[in-house]
Amino acid sequence: MPSPEFVAALKAALPGQSVLTEREDILPYGFDGTATLKGTAGAVVFPKDAAAVSAAIKLARTHRVPVVTRGSGTGLSGGSVPVAGCVVLCLVDMNRILELDAKNLTLLAEPGVITQRIFDTADAAGLFYPPDPGSMKISTIGGNVAENAGGLRGLKYGVTRNYVMGLEVVLPDGAIAWLGNKCVKDVAGYNLRDLFIGSEGTLGVVTKVLLKLLPKPAARQTLLATYATMDAAAETVSAIIAERIIPCTLEFLDRRTLRCVEAFAKVGLPTEAEALLLIETDGHPAAVADEALRIEAICARHHALAVRRAATPEEAVRLATARRSAFSALARLRPTTILEDATVPRSELATMIRFISAVAKKHRVEIATFGHFGDGNLHPTFLTDERNTEEMHRVEAAMKEIFEFALSLGGTITGEHGVGLAKKGFLKQQLGDASFGLLKTIKRALDPEGLMNPGKIFDLVETEATPSVPHGA
Repeated sequence: MPSPEFVAALKAALPGQSVLTEREDILPYGFDGTATLKGTAGAVVFPKDAAAVSAAIKLARTHRVPVVTRGSGTGLSGGSVPVAGCVVLCLVDMNRILELDAKNLTLLAEPGVITQRIFDTADAAGLFYPPDPGSMKISTIGGNVAENAGGLRGLKYGVTRNYVMGLEVVLPDGAIAWLGNKCVKDVAGYNLRDLFIGSEGTLGVVTKVLLKLLPKPAARQTLLATYATMDAAAETVSAIIAERIIPCTLEFLDRRTLRCVEAFAKVGLPTEAEALLLIETDGHPAAVADEALRIEAICARHHALAVRRAATPEEAVRLATARRSAFSALARLRPTTILEDATVPRSELATMIRFISAVAKKHRVEIATFGHFGDGNLHPTFLTDERNTEEMHRVEAAMKEIFEFALSLGGTITGEHGVGLAKKGFLKQQLGDASFGLLKTIKRALDPEGLMNPGKIFDLVETEATPSVPHGA
């Protein structure tokens, strides 16, 4: 636990800003959206600006107290789970949109701004912020940057990294640095901005984000295609991309997920299908109309049972909302829901889905699969009960096989959730010795005391006890 001297100094340095130390007050900050991973902080602080973050970090360094940064706590890799006795910097009070610059198509925000608000603010100005993680109604933009969040529109528009033009970052020594600018072109020096995107709070704390915006697409069309086999759905995706069509979204639901989503959202999804594709194309009205016709033809050629277009914008929103509810719908089935994100090249989707199904049978575990088919990002979702130790061992064994098979196909252990605690046992296997060692070199250079979110992504000192899949810890 932090010393009384540290807590007193913290309160003195941050007058008028909440500092929680009572156990019942800090318990809600002991976990994120990752099942089974929990910790206990020593104190939770709610800074209101970069100066307060800097003061807290300087005090933590003096007293050698670990620092863990947190937003809304929606992460799915354990990235914001506190380590014992740390101080949690919860940035939800830093929630102002500071500027929308329509001339330069940028938006400047503090890290506690909710992602949906970023989208809505841009939308009201006739502009478009594309990244749309499934948690966008409650996740913060700072958390999105820390995890390099993706979303449904990732196929066409990319992930958070593609829209960050600048960052204000408080470094491990308390210094405040600005990285980037509003220039479309800038090749001066190392790209330090990108180093911090996806670093999960292990290198510093993001206190401002400068985002790139796009013109709002003039038109969009949503299509729903159903299939009797998952292979046919996967082949459709490959064919769409092969014809040089890049939809805005290209989503997949298996039968189990489809039925749960329909029971939850009641939007008229065809529950008899083995697989469903939700496809959205956007852009110039003529291009959208042409792409929609071509997509319908491709679906038909690849044995779609049916293809339907959303008749109205409202229906399109309902269908997209239903897809976003997949995790919530599945979470109603069992006490514990573990949402993973193994990602493979698109050409390997059918192979990967068949493997996930075989692993579920082999280990006698329930797995529902959905995800971003267009970019190869699958979400095998384990429906289990963390109180059942024997079942959790089977879940962990199945996860291990899934991640290792994804790597064998040229994939990655995480497409958008980050490494955190949940995936760090696999990172060296993916990166190889040299690249993995480079991560540690960078960490030691910027954070020599190892106080910034310690134990996340990798351990500075490896031990034999490091678990491959720590979900059951």
